[in-house]
Amino acid sequence: MKDEEITSRDQIVKKIGESTGRLIVLIVVYVIVAAIINNFVFPLISTISFSASSVQFSGKGVYQYAPYVNILLALLFGYFILQAFVNVVYWNLRLKYDHPTAASMRSVFRIIGVGALVAAIAGAVGGAASGVALGGFLGIVIGFASQQVIGQALAGLFVLLSRPFTIKDHVGVQGEDGTVEEITTLFTYIKKADNTMAILPNNMVMGSKVYLYPKQQTQGAQQGQK
Repeated sequence: MKDEEITSRDQIVKKIGESTGRLIVLIVVYVIVAAIINNFVFPLISTISFSASSVQFSGKGVYQYAPYVNILLALLFGYFILQAFVNVVYWNLRLKYDHPTAASMRSVFRIIGVGALVAAIAGAVGGAASGVALGGFLGIVIGFASQQVIGQALAGLFVLLSRPFTIKDHVGVQGEDGTVEEITTLFTYIKKADNTMAILPNNMVMGSKVYLYPKQQTQGAQQGQK
């Protein structure tokens, strides 16, 4: 069953329990795996040394690779933990909001979480001051690259929360008249009288005048009011 098809409060509460349990399990597994690798695997490898013909191996230098192994672990588990966390947020929001609103807020939390994960990894790679500088630089790059996307996502969130219009409303926005078919994080979809679909970025919707027409009003009457 798709997320948007779940509307019963009991089902939503069940999903909250499942997603919370998954989040806890992932965190516990990450802690256990990291502890085993750092406290048992690395010490064990460091005691191993052998030589065969022209090949020599000594495990004493294994600890120099420990930061990279831990970073890979953090990236791997961090991604799954983030996914589990945003699902917990989503299902808790579904108790109060509908699917489009909760899904938009989930997307915003996911974007913020990815940025935080990247900054944390950058700090771990560089360490102390250099890590902060690297994290800041990456933050600037990501900020410029995703500025428009984040702006549209936030605008979509405001559209869903403020509800200037809802699904199936007859509206006029940015010169496009028709029926609102869908409101996502980034775009609002308006189906026109000729069955073409107008896809409007949400930051444009937030910054423009919106006309709400009576549901029985015809397309010709809408054009006459312009």
